[in-house]
Amino acid sequence: MSLAAAAPPPLMHWPDLTGRPLPTATAHSPYGKDPLQFADLWLPTGPGPHPTVVMIHGGCWQTDIAEARLMNYLAEDLRQHGVAVWNIEYRGVDRPGGGYPGTFEDVADAADAVRGAAKANRLDLRRVVVVGHSAGGHLALWLAARGGLRASSPAYRRDPLPIATAISLGGLPDLEAAQTPPGDTCGPEVVARLVGLPTTAHPDVFADTSPAVMPPPRARIVLVNASRDRIAPPAGAVAYAKRMAARGPAPERHEVEGEGHVELIAPGSRSWDLERGLILAALKRPPG
Repeated sequence: MSLAAAAPPPLMHWPDLTGRPLPTATAHSPYGKDPLQFADLWLPTGPGPHPTVVMIHGGCWQTDIAEARLMNYLAEDLRQHGVAVWNIEYRGVDRPGGGYPGTFEDVADAADAVRGAAKANRLDLRRVVVVGHSAGGHLALWLAARGGLRASSPAYRRDPLPIATAISLGGLPDLEAAQTPPGDTCGPEVVARLVGLPTTAHPDVFADTSPAVMPPPRARIVLVNASRDRIAPPAGAVAYAKRMAARGPAPERHEVEGEGHVELIAPGSRSWDLERGLILAALKRPPG
């Protein structure tokens, strides 16, 4: 007698995460005049200096889909493990000033603004890890690569915050691939709103925006995916890793069997147990 294969466990849905009590940050720090230009600081107990994570939420680059507070659960978990978190907000493509270059300028300015909070809060900025989920994974990889931007780029900053490691959790790293069927579930229309269309002043819309074609970063790149992720299937990370390996060091890849997109940012999941370990290990690595 043959036995039918056991059904896989159900995947988490957003209410399974957002229905939990929402943790609150230590401090709220604007970095610009727009209400969406801020970062929340999560400060652990103890005298420090505190290792620091710059955290970036996803949501298909749209504020209506997700905001920084979606990452509060991870930020609180890391705080309980002795890590300071700089959880940033930015203008999505569905807000005035969002898209290119505003979204990218916001992420750059928000990351650099952590320096202003470092001394008073004893943040150790010698070993910074940036972590992003979904569209935030794209922005985390972009943040790591922005040191190679041309000086004429609107998002160019002369002295960007050094990033030791960038970790993408179910990220969308290749904007060109996202515009080609099957792409990803955000859709080519959203990517077009994010980067704009070719113009005389901006002929290559991906040169300043897509980590897959930007100069390879000095930072170590880590990609984490879940095997049952329908929003950012692992195949996208595989293709990106191959593309990057042809240009420089290959990204480090991890895949969690049986989990999905929500589990990647849900404390208590196998995905987050893996990711927390990767983050803590990266914060102990020597710079460079």
